[in-house]
Amino acid sequence: MAQSIENHAVIGDLRTAALVGLDASIDFLCWPRFDSPSIFASLLDDERGGEFCLQPKLDGARQRQLYLPDTNVLLTRFLSSRGVAEVSDFMVMAEGDPAEHATVQRLVRRVEAIRGPVSFTMRCAPRFDYARTVPDVTADGSTVVFEGKVAGSEPLRLRLHATTELRIGEGEVSAEFELQPGENVSFILEDACHGADSDASRPDYVADSFKRTSDYWRNWVRRANYTGRWRDEVTRSSLALKLMTSAEHGSMVAALTFGLPEEIGGGRNWDYRYTWLRDAAFTIYAFLRIGHVEEAKAFMHWLSDRGGQTTADGTLQIMYGIDGHSKLEEFELPHLRGYRDSTPVRVGNGAFNQLQLDIYGELMDAVYLSDKYAEPISRDTWQGIRRGMDWLQQNWQRPDEGIWEMRNGRKHYLHSRLMCWVAFDRAIRLSRKRGLPAPLETWLDTRDAIYNEIHDEFWDEKQRSFVQYKGGNSLDASCLLMPLVRFISPTDPRFLSTLEAVGRGLTDDSLVYRYSTANGADGLHGDEGTFTMCSFWYVECLARAGDVAQARFLFEKMLGYANHVGLFAEELGPAGEHLGNFPQAFTHLGLISAAYYLDRALSSQGR
Repeated sequence: MAQSIENHAVIGDLRTAALVGLDASIDFLCWPRFDSPSIFASLLDDERGGEFCLQPKLDGARQRQLYLPDTNVLLTRFLSSRGVAEVSDFMVMAEGDPAEHATVQRLVRRVEAIRGPVSFTMRCAPRFDYARTVPDVTADGSTVVFEGKVAGSEPLRLRLHATTELRIGEGEVSAEFELQPGENVSFILEDACHGADSDASRPDYVADSFKRTSDYWRNWVRRANYTGRWRDEVTRSSLALKLMTSAEHGSMVAALTFGLPEEIGGGRNWDYRYTWLRDAAFTIYAFLRIGHVEEAKAFMHWLSDRGGQTTADGTLQIMYGIDGHSKLEEFELPHLRGYRDSTPVRVGNGAFNQLQLDIYGELMDAVYLSDKYAEPISRDTWQGIRRGMDWLQQNWQRPDEGIWEMRNGRKHYLHSRLMCWVAFDRAIRLSRKRGLPAPLETWLDTRDAIYNEIHDEFWDEKQRSFVQYKGGNSLDASCLLMPLVRFISPTDPRFLSTLEAVGRGLTDDSLVYRYSTANGADGLHGDEGTFTMCSFWYVECLARAGDVAQARFLFEKMLGYANHVGLFAEELGPAGEHLGNFPQAFTHLGLISAAYYLDRALSSQGR
């Protein structure tokens, strides 16, 4: 059985990323980019999915995994009285033009005997096109080449360099070797478009690329300005978010995986390897919070290009491919049995054509903050915003599928209304600040109308709380964003009673559910775990409401649910297990925001 979701770390090169298990097996990797078909997916099917194993023969060895501080360079250690071994994993990075990362794409694995001697086994068995193709394997001098078909594209060719002898099998290669203390063996997987004499075959290549990659990540971390109480946790979260960012395009994916379930054995298994405008906007907010402005600039350029793709009425999709393509048709992979038999395994995402009005608010907030802290927006970008706002002016009162992408019909959701208010509020602020032409009187009237409607139509006097949708009485944790986007004071009696209602109805200790899934309330079968981003929203709301001590207590409890290298999936299950796609941008950006505000609040109180 493959390692559990939480028993993984992640490495990447800002184009794709790999999940590495505690047993040093690469259990998930799409190639050559985030949304490409997988080449390793044993996390979803340990028989058919494909894997890249590199392990010592040390039965019963204790396993430890850690990142080199301030980097995405991973070390996996095996500790035994009969020997100690260490595997180093990274994807090659280099300072300079980000385009270089797209042309030199390599996964490097180095294993060393620390105490020994230690015997090792290696098996590299890629399965192309979401494990629908077993590649042909041929020798190429001192290396091997994997070649196979990928539906709808050119054949994929990968080359594996090794500093030990390889045995060729059907669709795989393997090796067995013994190392004395201080000896090491390396494996480099790269696109076979590079010649056999590529610099990866240099004797010093691994050591040199290890240093350059470590330097790249440390230099990036130094650009941050957060030095607060939870510096290590915030840094790890920012490094995880950076791994979900495309150097080539400037866009961000919501998570690095597809098909990982929100409930074991359930069907809530989605593909998150795309750019949700909402998630990306929140990510920009998190980056700007801690001083990473270049990511905001790059995303705004990507967003400006999407503005040129809007329909005549100025509308945007809720999500795109990382390169901006708009068709993300959803289909199933029935040949994969799914993570712990959780099916179906889905690729693509049928929510791409949903109506989710909240995206305009999240985008306008990101635009406003980017203009303030990163780079002033251009005239063309403002023209695109004007078109979008003109459309929103006519459509903000429509029902939609909402932030959680409900599949049971459209409703008038509180969060969607809230973010429509944000859209008009930030557009008004930006126009006034920059002197940008806009129908301000009309926008002001609309903003105020939305404000009044939220207080009049989404307030349940009986339970003294704001509710999920107009006419309903269900709670929704997205209401926690109301003070965070400055719609309402965090100490307003209406919000305080709503916060208490969330604490009673959606919270187990520090763990917060998005909403109740009882009786298929969201149009889907089964249940889900607590949504970790909502837990961090809850912490920040408590702190803003003045209960800083309780906020700190719950925040530090939540940090204890991180995995062994400080990463979070989307949700936490009944036993505290990680569920959903991994790692999840939503969770890590929520952590950064809560840590930032809580740190300031504690300092202001002299704690």
